Amino acid sequence: MDLVLAVLVQAGAAVASLFLVSLGLAVIFGMMRVINLAHGEFLMLGGYAAILANQAGVNVGVAMLIVAPLAVALIGAVVERVLIRRLYGRMIDTMLATWGLSLALIGGVTMLFGNTISGFAAPLASVRIGEYRISGYDFFLIAAAILLALATWIVLRFTPVGLLARGTMQNPEMAASLGVAPDRVYAVTFAVGAGLSGLAGALIAPLSGVVPTMGAVYIAKAFITVITGGAAILAGTVSASALLGTVSTVGTFLTTPVLGDALLLAVAIVLLRLLPRGITGRFLRRAM
Repeated sequence: MDLVLAVLVQAGAAVASLFLVSLGLAVIFGMMRVINLAHGEFLMLGGYAAILANQAGVNVGVAMLIVAPLAVALIGAVVERVLIRRLYGRMIDTMLATWGLSLALIGGVTMLFGNTISGFAAPLASVRIGEYRISGYDFFLIAAAILLALATWIVLRFTPVGLLARGTMQNPEMAASLGVAPDRVYAVTFAVGAGLSGLAGALIAPLSGVVPTMGAVYIAKAFITVITGGAAILAGTVSASALLGTVSTVGTFLTTPVLGDALLLAVAIVLLRLLPRGITGRFLRRAM
């Protein structure tokens, strides 16, 4: 029983991590149809923002939960204004532009910090479950993912900001005729998506460390999760994260981490073969 509980907690932490890493991409891709290949670098920037803030004397919780997302949201707003705004509706051009941005960010951060791993210790002590000890930070990640999912649902479902964002993405011409500025909605949405990515990068920094090339580790999993989830931004990300995170954890427990990731990819391929429009394209069609 103790082993089962320990594995369940680790699976929950894996699901939470996958959800956190994927949500920012889901907002940008799901709402704006912008394929952001620099998503991994936004995660990396969030990690470095939290580390620098903590080294400057800022409380580690404030550094992760406030400084990192705000810093990356600001960077995202600049990127949208300078680069992305000129490329809406041109998917291939957007992919090439964000790929170039990814390379530029990796090169710039490498020159500033070097190609070494930075980080800080997880702020919570371990918790004993029978004969096993589980990091208390796993419980924090699970709680953070749940609260972030609830906050995202509330904002999109019940606030004027969420209504404006969803309406503008669905019909920008109609929104403009009603006095809404689509450009501003796009800018805010992209900045929010970038900020969520920065938050995720800061939250996973104590687990994986931060290095300029860390984005390559997470971007594939994030895209797989978002595509597997389907059209619904929140329901798709939650359902795909739950499925793929659990599969990866069980596969890792039974075999090795490499085979666990391979099993995740195999399940995603089979699922997309059976459900080409993703989980929410077949189920949860009315979900948000």
